[in-house]
Formats: sequence, structure tokens, C-alpha cells
Amino acid sequence: MSDENTTTTRTERRDAAENRQRILNAAIRLFEQNGVEQVSMNQIAIEAQIGPGTLYRRYRNKGELCLDLIRENIDQLFEDIEAYLRDNRIFPPSQRFKEILRLFICFREKKSQLLTGVEDSASTNPLRSRKRSPLYDELHQLFVKLFDEMTGTEQSHTNSVFRADMLLMALSSDSYLFQRGVRGYSPEMILEQLCLTFINTIFTI
Repeated sequence: MSDENTTTTRTERRDAAENRQRILNAAIRLFEQNGVEQVSMNQIAIEAQIGPGTLYRRYRNKGELCLDLIRENIDQLFEDIEAYLRDNRIFPPSQRFKEILRLFICFREKKSQLLTGVEDSASTNPLRSRKRSPLYDELHQLFVKLFDEMTGTEQSHTNSVFRADMLLMALSSDSYLFQRGVRGYSPEMILEQLCLTFINTIFTI
């Protein structure tokens, strides 16, 4: 590669990195002022002082942008989960299940608006499961494994997959925020009710 091409490539990479940071900074400002749901992609482009095409080349929708904003937080969440599971292997799966739920609910409380933005982009396609997002896909795998441990039989794996699907629906923004805002449940109460629902049914069926 010639020096000219190398310089051009470096300039393009630097420009792309600068545009990304401008977009994220603009999105954070607008989200804090107006809330995620009220902000459009065009407003973000204007605030970042870039063209809409530049914005859409990096983020196809607002959900992808929201996901980028909380990516580091998601990475930290799973690092905390992995550390807990590694240090507490001797505990029964029901106890490990409850702690993973608690960690996720704490995360959801802190990043509620951005998680709603991530989910809203997926919900525009009714055939696309939320489980297919990186966050929910990893959670689904963890829950299925723990449900399998609780039942202790490979034949029940299909039931574990179904339970994990239903649990993720209960943890989705629509359901979780309904329980918080309309039913008046605290995060601690939601945690207890989810454990009663998804753990107790395994041992009573």
C-alpha cells in the first residue's frame, strides 16, 4: 500500500471515529433532555451536525444506536454474572438463578430508557424475537442452562427453552414497566414474584 493510500485510510478511520463520537454525544444530550422515545434519528443527525446518510450508514435505526450506548454496561453486566457463577458453583441452581435475575433487574433499572429503545427497534418486525438481540440471547442461554439443572433431566430441555422465552417476555420493557408503573411493584417484589413463578412451577409440575 502506498503512503498516499495509507494516509487516506487513516483519515477515513479517524473521521469515522469522530463521527461516531459526535453521534453518541448528540444522542445522549437529546435523550437526557427529551427521553429516548421522543427523539428521532433526524434530530440526532442535526444535533451531531452530520448528514442523515452518515448517521444511517453507521446505525440502521435508533435501537442500534441505543445498543452502542450501553454496550460497555452490558459487557460489565455479563462480567459480573460470570464472576458470580464462577465463585458460587456449589450453590443450588435456584439460588444462582435468583442472583442472575437480581443483577439483570438492577441493570434494567439503571438503563431503562436505552433498553426500551433497543427493544422498540426489534418490535417493528413481529417475526423477530427479542431473544435474538445479543443481550437477550446470552440471558436466554444462561436461563435455559439453569432450568435444565433444576429439572435434572435432558428430556425437559424443550420446557426449559419455553420457560426462558416466557421469562424474557416478563423482563421486557413493556411487561416490566407495566408492573412497576401500573401494578406498583418494586424491583424487589418483581424479583420475588418471578422466582415464585419460574422456580416453584418446576418443582410442582
